Amino acid sequence: MKLGFVTAILADLSLTEVAAFASENDFECIEVMCWPVSKAERRYAGVTHIDVTDMTPAKASEVHKVLTTARVEISGLGYYPNPLSPDAAEAAKCVEHLKKVIVAAPLLGLSRVNTFIGRDWTKSVDDNWPRLIETWQPIVALAKERGVKIGIENCPMSFTKDEWPGGKNIATSPKIWRRLFNDLGSEHLGLNYDPSHMIWQQMDYLQPLREFKDQLFHVHAKDVRIDQHKLNDVGILAHPNEYHTPKLPGLGDVNWGRFFSVLSEVGYRGPVCVEVEDRAYEDSLQARQRSLRQSAIYLRQFIGR
Repeated sequence: MKLGFVTAILADLSLTEVAAFASENDFECIEVMCWPVSKAERRYAGVTHIDVTDMTPAKASEVHKVLTTARVEISGLGYYPNPLSPDAAEAAKCVEHLKKVIVAAPLLGLSRVNTFIGRDWTKSVDDNWPRLIETWQPIVALAKERGVKIGIENCPMSFTKDEWPGGKNIATSPKIWRRLFNDLGSEHLGLNYDPSHMIWQQMDYLQPLREFKDQLFHVHAKDVRIDQHKLNDVGILAHPNEYHTPKLPGLGDVNWGRFFSVLSEVGYRGPVCVEVEDRAYEDSLQARQRSLRQSAIYLRQFIGR
């Protein structure tokens, strides 16, 4: 396995600066954010460390030089929108840009793209499904054509009022993953697996590593703390932010020793990228950089070089 981090937390640094920081702080890879160049509409969105809008071999060569100089790899390209938004114009823009990310990946010598399936959060899983298949069949076909594996993060995206009640990402559970892989195929569609999302849903975060070992394309290292006294007060039907808090690895409820024990046993040898969403480390660039250093020190217990 190779230790890395998601570049969204260093949005104010250039790709060159991000790669240098990674190299200087014991990271072997970075998941590079590739949003369209625009103003972010939500926390951690809208970060562009590689602009794939018009990727060419010459531009790809410049990116390659940056990473080669820093001796850091790209674990994958990241873009996490809602391709199934009920706003047709928004959904179309998301799909269009996701396809650009997929096309850019092999030009950059990469084979991984990480994203969300999306969802109309006002509708049930079954009511979303016909549109999901219609939207995603061409995307998966393009990925197959370009030799790209798409890792779907298992975040429900149901943390705020505008995402309630269904959330903006349908790929939240083993039952849904089975259906996705059955209907769309799993050779080029898999998981960018984050154990923290299973914890606040009160689900086993280890069993999916065993069942979906062949679909583990990428892994995020993020922790979460469930505050039982808050949960007792509001109940599981409340907005998750009322009773759970994203934390750095080792500061929440994930048992990382067990997690890496199973992850290694099922044969996973890919990237593990720290995803920082811990507000206790967000008041400055220095604090965010410190959060990554602290995470690297902790996770090196389980990931050798």
